[in-house]
Amino acid sequence: MIKILHTADVHLDSPLRSLALRNSDLRDAVAAASRSAFRGLVDFAISEQLSAVLISGDLFDGKERSARTGAFLMAELDRLGDAGIKVFYIKGNHDAENPITGTLDLPAHVHAFDARGGMEPLTDDIVIHGVSFADRHAPDSLLPRFKPPVPGAVNIAMLHSSLGGAAGHDIYAPCSLADLAGMGFDYWALGHIHKRQVHSAAPWIVMPGTPQGRDIGESGPKSATLLTIDQGQIDICEVPSSVVEFAQSELDVTETESDEALRGLLKSHLSAMRNQIAAPIGVIRLILTGKPKRHWQILRDRDVWSEQVNELAQATGDLWIDKLLFDLPPPDATEGASGAADELATIMATIREDPGFAALARDEVETVLQDLPVALRDRLMADGAARDAMVDKLTKAGAELVLAQMKGAGH
Repeated sequence: MIKILHTADVHLDSPLRSLALRNSDLRDAVAAASRSAFRGLVDFAISEQLSAVLISGDLFDGKERSARTGAFLMAELDRLGDAGIKVFYIKGNHDAENPITGTLDLPAHVHAFDARGGMEPLTDDIVIHGVSFADRHAPDSLLPRFKPPVPGAVNIAMLHSSLGGAAGHDIYAPCSLADLAGMGFDYWALGHIHKRQVHSAAPWIVMPGTPQGRDIGESGPKSATLLTIDQGQIDICEVPSSVVEFAQSELDVTETESDEALRGLLKSHLSAMRNQIAAPIGVIRLILTGKPKRHWQILRDRDVWSEQVNELAQATGDLWIDKLLFDLPPPDATEGASGAADELATIMATIREDPGFAALARDEVETVLQDLPVALRDRLMADGAARDAMVDKLTKAGAELVLAQMKGAGH
């Protein structure tokens, strides 16, 4: 019986994005999450006495150059080598553009496939095939570079590919599932798409996903895949790997009629979320929804609730808040309402539609954005349409804040 671990998209030392984390210990833990997840997989491979580890691309993260990343990786590879575990590695698009990959002298037990493609025996009857990216762009299929499967052996093929395309991922080494199934390999060890998916069991076509999510957009538990090969038959199972698990949740607060009721509901919800998260650390984005009677008071006190939610989350044990969002539509206006706050709301709506005000708001936003790093500025305001959308969002939020202060007063 032979056991092999399949992982991909490790993105060592990739910065975890979109986090508003004020606790320094938590920031350190989150910053080291990609390393911790990889180290955990190495620990698993050693403890389970595996025969090999397959890394199907994007071991590194883009153009980030760090001698520390290389030193960490070499130490972990040495641990695998000392345990008699072979490593098979193909370069993905991020590896191909990373300067570290060209300077590391990999140990003898690590076989890195090149862009020409090749095959390497693991045992007398198990053969590993692989093709690496030559550079970060791979607009054409890499399947023609694979050598034919070896007759009578279990043939495992390693490929970094976007397949037929996936939301949030550029097209790299495109191919179809039918193309893969028709190649004659027993197991396709894929990489590139960060969400786990078992596309087929005959043959096995497996995208393990990233072993560690990097932001709220990569929420949920992450894992690698364990292959067990017995008498030519392959079975697979998931190996949990997340050190930090991201989650997003909505909570309907319609029925809360007091601060105490809202606090109790939040406490119960956060406790349930902590129980659902298997990773040592949970980071959540919580969205309050519904139509509570105390709409304006809740919005008026949003800073207070943000602090309370942070405290309640931490009290559950290693659960942290990325953001607390308020998706609370305003209550239906009372017929004939003509109070000062309602008059002000009408005036602010009129002002927001004024071309002169819109121009001033755009200028103000652009002035603030000029102080940001270019990459961040481009992400926030890629073009004029994005700028106008940001201005509209900010002016609406400002008007809502003013109304909350007025309508929530006295309660």
